[in-house]
Amino acid sequence: MNLALKDIRHGLFRFVLTCFGLGLLMTVVLAMIGIYNGLVSDALAVVKAPAVDIWVVEAGTRGPFAEASSIPADTRDAVARMPGVAEVGAVNYQNVEAPHGGQTLRLYVIGYEPGRPGGPLAIVEGRGIGASHFEVVADRKTGLRPGETIRLGRNRFAVVGLVEGAMNSGGDPAVYVTLADAMALQTELDPAAQRVQAARGAVSVKSASVAAVIARMSPGADIDLLTATVRQWKHLAAITQGEQEELLLASVVDKARRQIGLFLGILLSVSAVVIALIIYTMTMEKLKQIATLKLIGAPDRTIIGLIVQQAMILGASGWGIGLMLILTVKDYFPRRVVLEPFNVMVLAGIIAAVCLLSSALGVRAAMKVDPATALGS
Repeated sequence: MNLALKDIRHGLFRFVLTCFGLGLLMTVVLAMIGIYNGLVSDALAVVKAPAVDIWVVEAGTRGPFAEASSIPADTRDAVARMPGVAEVGAVNYQNVEAPHGGQTLRLYVIGYEPGRPGGPLAIVEGRGIGASHFEVVADRKTGLRPGETIRLGRNRFAVVGLVEGAMNSGGDPAVYVTLADAMALQTELDPAAQRVQAARGAVSVKSASVAAVIARMSPGADIDLLTATVRQWKHLAAITQGEQEELLLASVVDKARRQIGLFLGILLSVSAVVIALIIYTMTMEKLKQIATLKLIGAPDRTIIGLIVQQAMILGASGWGIGLMLILTVKDYFPRRVVLEPFNVMVLAGIIAAVCLLSSALGVRAAMKVDPATALGS
């Protein structure tokens, strides 16, 4: 006979409610882990998407993500002529708000040259951009569908394809347009502003520029030599792919990452205390029954097994319920929730360790109980 299961069946409703409450707590913990992973993943998604080796940006800046960068579009041709460069493209990044379906969408517009580095890695639905103007590939999080149109600036763009996981560090979903359309969106002025500029005799448009020129190197090419050569031009700076990712995590999302990490640590500590209190309370409520077991000659290993087994069943049930709930609701979060198997298993290990330590407190109390208390009132 398994005393742990017998005791659970005796108070089944209460035990199930306890497991469900612990499962809700584990859901919050897993959600915070997923949000933390999603923050890092979103921050790096746009940087990794072009799959390039070098980012050429404005001198004195740390790239188009950490700081504003503006360089002439013809810089691409100069970089393309450098030794070791296999492919090169110009890209542009800007945030816009676009009306659609009675609401305002905040979008991260990525301008690139079709056929060159900078575009989406994979189209999951529809097709890529095939026209020189007024076509857009959007991330699924925008809610746009192929065949719909959306107004960006003063023009309407047709949605021709969808991608997944294209976000900026703020969680805004990305849309891809041609570089020509992105530069037009960057430089166009409101009609009233154009009239004011014309009346003043000033240039009626803002100057066009790109945020960066990105390059893929030939196999065996010396990346360090290229970056050193670009830096000698004084008005440009060169950043490797690894440096760009490190800069993004160290500056753009560093505070948010540390804040979520600190909150996750506090939440794990609170969860450990709650689990310990639940297990200890369950043991203290059974002291009279434990004393009875001692009185009839039950060995200590039977009592220890009762407490430890119940603690592990409680922890496993809470972990399973939490995992099931977060997998069910994670797609409804405003920000992307990324749960990796490693994170889930580490949390399982932490819960198992907490349950064992908590059961040790219960075992200590059970071992001290006097069998004679079973005869009391």
